Amino acid sequence: RLTREQAEAFGIDQQVLAQLSASAVLDETGRQMGLGVSEDKLAALTAADPAFRGMDGRFDRNQFEFVLSRVGMRPQDYLHNREQAAVRQQIIDAVAEGVSAPDTLLRNVALYRGEDRTVEYVPLPRSLVEPIEPPDEETLQSWFEEGKGNYADPEFRSIRYVKLEPEDIADPSVISDREVETFYQQQEDYYKTPERRTIEQITFPNTQDASAAYESLSAGTTFDDLVERQGLTREDASLGTLSRGDVADEAIAEAAFSLEEGEVSEVIEGTFGPVLLRVTEVIPEEVTPLSEVSDEIRQELALEEASRLVLDTYDAYEDARAGGASMQEAAEELQLEMKTVEAVDQSGQRPDGTALDGLPQSRELLSEAFQSEVDLENPAINMGANGFLFYEVADIIPARERSFEEVRDQVLADWTEAETDTRLAERAEELEKAIEQGASLDEIAAEIGQETTIKRGLKRGANDPDIGRAGVEAAFAVPMGGTGTFPSPTGDGRFLFKVTEVFEPASVSAEMVPEDVVERLTQGLENDLLDQLVARLQQEHQVTVNRAAMQRALTF
Repeated sequence: RLTREQAEAFGIDQQVLAQLSASAVLDETGRQMGLGVSEDKLAALTAADPAFRGMDGRFDRNQFEFVLSRVGMRPQDYLHNREQAAVRQQIIDAVAEGVSAPDTLLRNVALYRGEDRTVEYVPLPRSLVEPIEPPDEETLQSWFEEGKGNYADPEFRSIRYVKLEPEDIADPSVISDREVETFYQQQEDYYKTPERRTIEQITFPNTQDASAAYESLSAGTTFDDLVERQGLTREDASLGTLSRGDVADEAIAEAAFSLEEGEVSEVIEGTFGPVLLRVTEVIPEEVTPLSEVSDEIRQELALEEASRLVLDTYDAYEDARAGGASMQEAAEELQLEMKTVEAVDQSGQRPDGTALDGLPQSRELLSEAFQSEVDLENPAINMGANGFLFYEVADIIPARERSFEEVRDQVLADWTEAETDTRLAERAEELEKAIEQGASLDEIAAEIGQETTIKRGLKRGANDPDIGRAGVEAAFAVPMGGTGTFPSPTGDGRFLFKVTEVFEPASVSAEMVPEDVVERLTQGLENDLLDQLVARLQQEHQVTVNRAAMQRALTF
């Protein structure tokens, strides 16, 4: 959460005022134009809001009222705001809908993106400046004092929490055997694997050929012989192992599922011509018995029942806390489990530096907990569409500065690392100046005992496996013949480079620009048009701000 001072420093207050001003002039324009939204459309927009969906993914009136009550909004206020937003969207769509990036812009983008470059580079390993002699104690102490905050222990907090989701209150023991059996019978098809058959098929050009082939079977010809005569293999003739519903042609399905295993059908008039069929394997229908799935069904029914009871449990918990019960007492009364995190910082790290795993809604929980006070009952955090997380801070372990003696080894390692980077950067700068003064990369490489590498076909924005994204950006940040340095992607040194070739694509077209780039460009054009519209409307409809009222509101 930002303080008022931080919000003002970031300019958030002015951004909010700008948005309110834009909404105001659009609302006034819609009023003058007589725009509106039908009740059916407003209902559809409300039902489509994901915040109001129940466990079945559809609009839930109870969820709608609950969410609004949590933010202190009446249903009629929400519907009014939703109607205003829909009217504003009509104006926006009329201005910006259908805008597309012009071909000239897209061709220039394709030209920009299509350029490739060749660079030559020489690695500058850290060994060029190593070993780094240790500093005296005064230097190390001074370096520690300048960055003392980097070695401080952060604030840690102990957090208690209770999670309330359907699985936390589901009780399979209350589901009767009769309910399980009824569900099983209603969902009987789900627990069946239908009969499947391995089917082979030969398709003939006409009925006469198919009939002749069928007659030849009585003379000793086999189905495999017929497959071979048609220039097919067994794999070509196989339709696979299918259930009746998997066979799209009803005539073929009817015939195939009336044959005995190994039997060949008479001529069947299929969708794509006359065919002969053979069934090589019959796998009978399988039914999973109730005894094998009863526990699964019981758990599913318990979760379904629990989903309906979550809001009641939420109210019961809040009532218990309002009546003076502690978090532990309220949780025990409702058979929920309270858990305690003994010490964790705001980033989710324990005091020993390991990450805390398994914390529900960890990002939001830690953010909120580090804004709370000890033993303060806080508003629950929503977990999806049907869950809540109650929490409170049990203890605060203040941040503290550690002494130089506690962290001397780490300070020495950090100083050495920083000094190595500084000296290597200085050495790289010297070598780059030598190139600018006429030395070649090969001469530089020989001087420092390295080899020159040539990298061709670099594309703008790529993440090259050898020089990394930083190397590609550096190569495209200088003109033809330009030089520079960039850090090694492995973190073990730097690279000194020179751009030796620049190639433009032979031809470009608007179609060469990726769809996501086109969408971003189009969105930018739409935003520009909207900004122009709002600026013009603000000239027609003067907007004033009651600064005194705004300041009073910000004091709460």
